Amino acid sequence: MSLAQKTPVTPTRLPAPRNGRWSAFTHLVMVRMKELKREPEVVFWVFGFPLLLALGLGIAFRNKPADVTFVAIVQGNGAQDALSLIKQSPQKSSIRAEVLDKPAALKGFRLGKYDLVVESDGKGGFQYLYDPARPESVLSRAEVDDALQVSAGRKNPLPTSSIISNEPGSRYIDFLIPGLIGMNLMNSGMWSIGFALVDMRQRKLLKRFVATPMRRSDFLLALAGGRLVLMVAEVGLLLGFGALVFHIRVLGSLLSILILSSIGAVGFAGLGLLTASRAQKIESVSGLINLIMMPMWIFSGVFFSYERFPSVIQPFIKSLPLTALNDALRATILEGAPLASQAGRLLILLLWGGISFLLALRWFRWT
Repeated sequence: MSLAQKTPVTPTRLPAPRNGRWSAFTHLVMVRMKELKREPEVVFWVFGFPLLLALGLGIAFRNKPADVTFVAIVQGNGAQDALSLIKQSPQKSSIRAEVLDKPAALKGFRLGKYDLVVESDGKGGFQYLYDPARPESVLSRAEVDDALQVSAGRKNPLPTSSIISNEPGSRYIDFLIPGLIGMNLMNSGMWSIGFALVDMRQRKLLKRFVATPMRRSDFLLALAGGRLVLMVAEVGLLLGFGALVFHIRVLGSLLSILILSSIGAVGFAGLGLLTASRAQKIESVSGLINLIMMPMWIFSGVFFSYERFPSVIQPFIKSLPLTALNDALRATILEGAPLASQAGRLLILLLWGGISFLLALRWFRWT
């Protein structure tokens, strides 16, 4: 046996290429961009789906007809009087009332078919069955009571009138678009990075990356940095779509919006890295991502204001990264708030992103 055969060969790490400190980072970002060509479905979920969502919700709420109240009147003494008074009221076009026996009325109310149940109190008046936890039931009680009182001869002591507002800035679509931008940055930041990492871990590609002269921090930074390239297109597409189709007025600086979106994108990329740092299977990372995103979907004010939630949980809601991003985007886009006024919200985003990235770098599993 020769000496070469007896001496064990120790694998050596190749020296880093002398093309600059950020050469590996730049090439890794370019690789991430080229991977999009192989995954056209990613392009749809990142760019197409948010536009379809904005279009559908914008059309639904821009030309939304007046809400109709569905009322069940319990059959018996006074039922026909109540029905007649409602039909004579100014609100008759927005109230759909029908007379039913009591079991049918209560069943329909319990199943959500009716918003309110009206029944004679036996003294010439009426009593209402409504659910204070259902906003439509509360509104129905007020509307039906007003209709009955006015038809019975009540005179309002003060003259009032109503004006319908459709001005840009006060519509639901104006509230929605910044929320969709924030939601899309969260979704694409966490799903694209989480899935990509776990997929590479399953296919043993991460082990090959480790064997190269690449710095491990460069690899993770490239995943997060790739989000910045896509972020510009995502934000520009949604904001331009809202301005062209729904005439949304952007009162703030475009540079401020890009800075906010960049910090948000990097923050959620850090969360995506942390979520996928130890996961071995796609199913595992899917569960973890949903676990992290679900509270933000519910509480962070994407589709409706989080002010509706109890005050005791407001500090928790405002500490969520998506809440901070949505509030900052709405303040900048709809109110023209300067970037300096968003310091607290920016700090929340930077803390979430920075701490997540440092923990991901420490706990990341390459095999």
